[in-house]
Amino acid sequence: MHGSGIPWDDKSGDNLRAWLGVRSEQFYDPDHFALVPMGFCYPGRGTSGDLPPRPECAPLWHAKLFAAMKNVTLIVLIGQHAHEHYLGDRAKPSLTETVKHFNDYLPTYFPLVHPSPRNNIWQAKNPWFRERVLPELRQCIKGVLTS
Repeated sequence: MHGSGIPWDDKSGDNLRAWLGVRSEQFYDPDHFALVPMGFCYPGRGTSGDLPPRPECAPLWHAKLFAAMKNVTLIVLIGQHAHEHYLGDRAKPSLTETVKHFNDYLPTYFPLVHPSPRNNIWQAKNPWFRERVLPELRQCIKGVLTS
């Protein structure tokens, strides 16, 4: 992704598109998807990996961006930072519990774990994600794309 300049142009993006059940052409079609990062710049690396998004970005830009979009029917929240920002105290005590109880946030939000290959261990420990969450996600996305 850093080389191409295209968001989600990496293994995480491949995983995300597979989870959503869409092809690249659909995913990058602005009539169907908007890719809104929690931060609008790379925050850098810390000792344990990428730093969190800068805290001023989402409050400054997200409301303006969503106000300019027409017919937003579902917001897929990818990762804990998005969960915390959009769900606030409605989020469960952990990312795992928030994702497990995704139905609590529908029809507006669908919380997910980040699709990074680093989360393969998390997925192996939580087989309900592939068995229950991903089929529901694909149904939601299919419903949005056909409406």
